[in-house]
Parts: sequence; C-alpha cells; structure tokens
Amino acid sequence: MKRFGQIIGVRPEKLEEYKRLHADAWPDVLKMIGECHIRNYSIFHKDGLLFAYFEYTGEDFQADMAKMAADPTTQTWWGLCKPCQLPLETRAEGEWWATAEEVFHCD
Repeated sequence: MKRFGQIIGVRPEKLEEYKRLHADAWPDVLKMIGECHIRNYSIFHKDGLLFAYFEYTGEDFQADMAKMAADPTTQTWWGLCKPCQLPLETRAEGEWWATAEEVFHCD
C-alpha cells in the first residue's frame, strides 16, 4: 500500500459548489475510485487549498489512473470539479493536483 497526499487550490467563489458536489458524490464515480484500488480517500480544505489523502493498494498506479481517466462518468464528474480548482504553479508536468512528499508517517 502506498499513501498519497495531493494539493490544489480552490477558487473562492466555487468553494461552496465544490463542497456541494462532494456532499453528494456520484455512486459510479465512487465505484470507479474503488475499482482503481484507491481506499481511505479524503479531501480537506484550509485557506483556499484542498488537500487530498488516499491509499493506493494496486500494482500499477499509472494503469489504474488511465482506467479512471478513460471512464466517461468520471470525465463528466471532473468536468464539473475542474472549474472549481486552481492547480499549483509548482506542480509537476502532467499533474493537475500537485503530489506532496510524505515526510512522516506513524501507525
């Protein structure tokens, strides 16, 4: 299992919309997240930033992310969420959410 932390900005005028979307997340989107071996997924907000945490239990992260990205329902969901988000300028090439480095973990 690998833990991931990711960060992205949220447009102030879109924060409530983003919260509403996630308060009623689509069942097929949640199902796809599980099918792609993502567990314990949470998104937090503080001072205009969203922080996501999840655990990946699969064997091929890139293949699972490609599967998720190819799903038409997930694409529609992302189409609603992306206008709410402000990607960090410091994110790596090809990233939407910037991946954070894990510097400490304690079970």
